[in-house]
Amino acid sequence: MNTPPKHKMRNPILQVLSIKPFFYLLVSEFFSQVSMNLLNFILLLVVFSLSKSNTAVSGVVLSFTLPSLFLGIIAGVYVDRWNKRSVLVWTNVLRAIAVIPIVFLSDNLLIIYSLSFVVSLITQFFIPAETPIIPLLVKRELLLSANALFGVGIFGSMIIAYALSGPLLLFLGIERVLLLLVLFFIFSAFFAFLIKIKFKDRHERERRSFRTELYEALKIILTSRNVYRSIIVLTLVQTLILIVAVIGPGYAQNVLKIRVEEFPIIFVTPAVIGMAVGAILLGNFPHKFSKSAIRRLGLFIIGLIFVIFPHGPLLASIQIPNLLSFSMLGVLVCLAFMLGFSLSLVFVPSNTVIQEETTDEQRGKIYGAMNTFVGAISIIPVLAVGTLSDLFGITVVLTAIGVLLIAIVASRFVPNLWNL
Repeated sequence: MNTPPKHKMRNPILQVLSIKPFFYLLVSEFFSQVSMNLLNFILLLVVFSLSKSNTAVSGVVLSFTLPSLFLGIIAGVYVDRWNKRSVLVWTNVLRAIAVIPIVFLSDNLLIIYSLSFVVSLITQFFIPAETPIIPLLVKRELLLSANALFGVGIFGSMIIAYALSGPLLLFLGIERVLLLLVLFFIFSAFFAFLIKIKFKDRHERERRSFRTELYEALKIILTSRNVYRSIIVLTLVQTLILIVAVIGPGYAQNVLKIRVEEFPIIFVTPAVIGMAVGAILLGNFPHKFSKSAIRRLGLFIIGLIFVIFPHGPLLASIQIPNLLSFSMLGVLVCLAFMLGFSLSLVFVPSNTVIQEETTDEQRGKIYGAMNTFVGAISIIPVLAVGTLSDLFGITVVLTAIGVLLIAIVASRFVPNLWNL
């Protein structure tokens, strides 16, 4: 008789939110992502302001992607042996400590690159623990909704980070902002500490060689079609995000003709809102559509937007009296929103597939391997896009990337590659 009415618990989003350890994870992730996104974006703005070069901005992106190239999968092996909650706590504490020197050395490009590299080294152990811990906190049937909420937390933190990065720099200055990030990392560590999970000390697994565990992880990736297809998709999308990070400041200044500090409000904020909206919709309708179809649609829309986005000024010039008119701001906001929405269509189902197809003993290595793939695959595009943008212009580069992505998705080989 005391059982709550079923209609109150049918909503999967509400069910997931009622799980306290998962709620603490969301709060911890919020502070952690705000800190990392603010740090990365502020360093991009600072380097561009110092150098006025897209190529120099590429150096920042490389400084926080290169560590994944040689440490990602290694970190994953060790994280699978450790208590993931403890990993979340200590990586946040160590990143807080690592950011402190940047406060006093923010006018030297070499120092910025070096310290960004150190923070990224620590983050390599954070990544294989954050998403893989979700299946330890929620039931399998709620994984898609949990990943959607987790995505909303990440995207929501990005809204705050990117939307406030410019104003914070203008009003507080880089030193005070960096000190605020240190505080946020500490908050993240505290809420991660509150997460209660059962951890089994796997002595038998720890006696196995590193090579054996690495081999097993690669075997899972290569033999499970669902897993490696999800990894391919997530790697591709993360590479695209890094490319946008490289050319974003130059796009704001050269194409939009706005101050670099205004770029987060005009472009990043509506994109992140779109991500959150898409994640919420997916979380409330977890089993209505094929995960493969959802992410292919997302990739196709991303390609279209990359083609259209550089031509925002042309769209804004279209005017049909008394019927149709566009403003530059309206065009950019709509396209950015759709870009974010389509990213959520890729992010949520792909992460859910990986979690459904792997065990707790495998997940850290899988995400560590994916992190390594992102570092390896993104190096050439990230280096090339900055240089090509300086040589040929951002419009040409964005259009080419969009056409290539559409061609990949629309190819007759796509069904064999993406279908689950």
